[in-house]
Amino acid sequence: MYNTRDRKKFVGKQDPDGAQIHSKFQYAHRLNFYDRPPLYDVTIEEFETCALDRLRVLAEIESSFARNRPWDELKTVTLAQCQKYVPLNNNTAITVDVDSQRRNDQLGHFVLRLAFCRSEELRRRFLKAETTLFRVRYDSDDRKERDGFLGSRSFDWIEVGDEEKNTYAKELQALEIKKPGEEYVREERYYKVRWTRVPDLVAKRKVLLRGGWAYVPSREQSSIIFQEFEANLARALEHTAKALPRMDEDTRLVPILNNLSQGFLAGVPSGWSSAPASGDEITAEMVDGIAKKHFPMCMRNLHESLMRDRHLKHFGRLQYGLFLKVLGLSIEEAVMFWRKAFSGLTDDKFNKEYKYNIRHSYGLEGKRANYPAKSCQQILLTDKPGPSDCHGCPYRHFAPENLQTSLLASYSSHGLTSTDLPEIMKTVKEGHYHVACTRVFEITHASKGVKKGEGVGGGESVTHPNQYTTRSRELEKSQEDAAMVVE
Repeated sequence: MYNTRDRKKFVGKQDPDGAQIHSKFQYAHRLNFYDRPPLYDVTIEEFETCALDRLRVLAEIESSFARNRPWDELKTVTLAQCQKYVPLNNNTAITVDVDSQRRNDQLGHFVLRLAFCRSEELRRRFLKAETTLFRVRYDSDDRKERDGFLGSRSFDWIEVGDEEKNTYAKELQALEIKKPGEEYVREERYYKVRWTRVPDLVAKRKVLLRGGWAYVPSREQSSIIFQEFEANLARALEHTAKALPRMDEDTRLVPILNNLSQGFLAGVPSGWSSAPASGDEITAEMVDGIAKKHFPMCMRNLHESLMRDRHLKHFGRLQYGLFLKVLGLSIEEAVMFWRKAFSGLTDDKFNKEYKYNIRHSYGLEGKRANYPAKSCQQILLTDKPGPSDCHGCPYRHFAPENLQTSLLASYSSHGLTSTDLPEIMKTVKEGHYHVACTRVFEITHASKGVKKGEGVGGGESVTHPNQYTTRSRELEKSQEDAAMVVE
């Protein structure tokens, strides 16, 4: 157990039909400024799970910025991710535990605040993603509940009276957005705040400035709220950073926080187990054909190096072997595949030096652990490749010239052209390697109906090599099934 301070339990109730319903609204509003820390016991598993779920949403928000998604598209993608990982229902929902949802949302935020307060760069990225998430939720919230949230807080704005509105009627009229022939409406509400609180509106000339005050129309009221959220969170992150050294000796939490702080680099993988689903098995003979049509750049590079050199060094075998295992290659087929690939070795040398490691990765030797395939984050951050190694992420570890040459050589037959490279290389230069991989996926699967911005489905970015390959195979199968129906 990790004791955040006082112990409080949240127990959902049930209606007469047995359906789970929310408790007594300990968290009164769906929107949250997160200015009250969680004060209850949580397990280490819950501590990490809630943070990972929230990080998946924030990582996709950052990917959306890297891909220059328009606001409407970003909002759609973010809401889909929220519904999947961090759902927050309105108070009217009676078949879900609303308090439990809001509790997990709050816990995830505060855990990530611990993880991302460590440096100026991490604070900046976290602040931008969290503010965007708040904006998305604010725009999608029920109007009545949103007004209730606003009424529960003091935003230090002053509503402008009729006398003051009449004094500045001409200037305020210039701010109005009117349809042709429509007259100035004096009933429009305005709020006074210090102009330093709405710099974005000042820059866009959407407010009236007088004596250091900004007169904000009610339609722009949300700008005050977003700025307040961002300013509060920025201060909280700085305070958290000062208090964080007290946790350095906690060996339970520090490794988790270190791992979470890397989440923006390649997203957070989910749904990829250490064993293939039933019926998805492949044979050794199928690997080469699948590689040429469905593999991401990292696995394609490993496969082509193996076929060319008839050998891979240790970390290359580990990365590729676990990927093939999760893809559906059974232990028997794996031994056949690697034996054929290492054709320059005698049977005795292969059995002594390589067969044991293959069986070990399947959990059949040693401590018999069922090892999962490496995610994009693990490939990017661990076991950095040397000059003669083939493992790693090409988008990060290849020289720009070599990466462009390899992309064209590998994917030109799938629709990738030299005109696509500047966009891909721009994201690589900015350090958004999984975004570059996602864009390659979209380009090479455009003929199968994948549009720009769609990613591997629902706007989601690539976060795992097996995710890339599985989705690619699914698209091909769907296309084949459609063709059979027509036929």
